[in-house]
Amino acid sequence: MTDPQLGSPAEKAANASLGELLSQVAGDLSTLVRQEIELAKAELKESASRAGKGAGMFGGAGVAGHFALLFLSLALMWGLGELIGLGWASLILAVIYGVVALILALQGKKQIDQVKGLPRTTETVKKIPEALKPEETR
Repeated sequence: MTDPQLGSPAEKAANASLGELLSQVAGDLSTLVRQEIELAKAELKESASRAGKGAGMFGGAGVAGHFALLFLSLALMWGLGELIGLGWASLILAVIYGVVALILALQGKKQIDQVKGLPRTTETVKKIPEALKPEETR
């Protein structure tokens, strides 16, 4: 709705100078950008809060899984110890875990070596200055 004291937008546009109109557009654009930034902050805060809770749950699951693996390993070691001796059973489990660790480390290194950063973002950011140049200078 328009303010009766100010008149309609068309009347304001007809009576205002170009500088005043540009000033209003810049002010409105500035307000819009500020509002969008505030919305993004609120959404990011909510998302970060949920992600933090989820990460905490994964951390708890990791600790519980670690203890489960520890006690299963001890049970396996004692079970094998009844057959071949506790020392040999411990050595066998240590070798198995060493092999698993080596395989996981090699797979992790392979995955890290495949990381390329942000190639598409870098490419598009480089195009921004070109897009802002006037048409005749491109």
